[in-house]
Amino acid sequence: MSIYLDSAIIAEAQAAKELGWVKGITTNPTLLGKTDLPVANTLQKLAALTPGSVFYQLVSSDFHEMVGEGEQAFEILGKQTVLKIPASLVGFQVVTCLSEEIDCAVTGIYSPAQAAIAGEAGAKYAIAYVNRATRLLGDGVALVADMKSVLASSTTEIMAASIKSPTEAVASLKAGADHLTLPLNMLQSLTNHELSLQTIDEFASNGKGLV
Repeated sequence: MSIYLDSAIIAEAQAAKELGWVKGITTNPTLLGKTDLPVANTLQKLAALTPGSVFYQLVSSDFHEMVGEGEQAFEILGKQTVLKIPASLVGFQVVTCLSEEIDCAVTGIYSPAQAAIAGEAGAKYAIAYVNRATRLLGDGVALVADMKSVLASSTTEIMAASIKSPTEAVASLKAGADHLTLPLNMLQSLTNHELSLQTIDEFASNGKGLV
């Protein structure tokens, strides 16, 4: 399992780096739109702040333009590149075209059938928007479980995104998600529990140490 930062904000990427256990960074057009820097500069800066992958989502809709955009992202990010490609007829064609040379993630999956095609097309990751799927379909965690079932014999890994609480994060992992991508505040919230803080205070007030 790996946990990723879902952000294109450089300061947040720096904070995630300092946590020490965040394995990479995922972005999307909306997140990149929140930065003032040109997209290429943002991607370069994000790549410098993580030893892991940086996910870039294609915005083109034409097959040849998508392939060209993916190759352009690879020129910027090199081996850290993961291309996020929307789950669509043309998107799966692009995955098939590029996945042998560039790691690809199919994003915006809302059915196990789409997950199965992601596996057949050679995607390294299949991304489920868990909370959004719950709002739109009724049960995003069940979607993750169904994806896990159809990908059982595949090397394609499941990434859970659109996570709004630690409970939802854990439920996604229990349902079969291989990875999580979370905003910075969610990453931080996973580390805390009120009883842990209470226990820490008790040790500090009643005990002794080297300092």
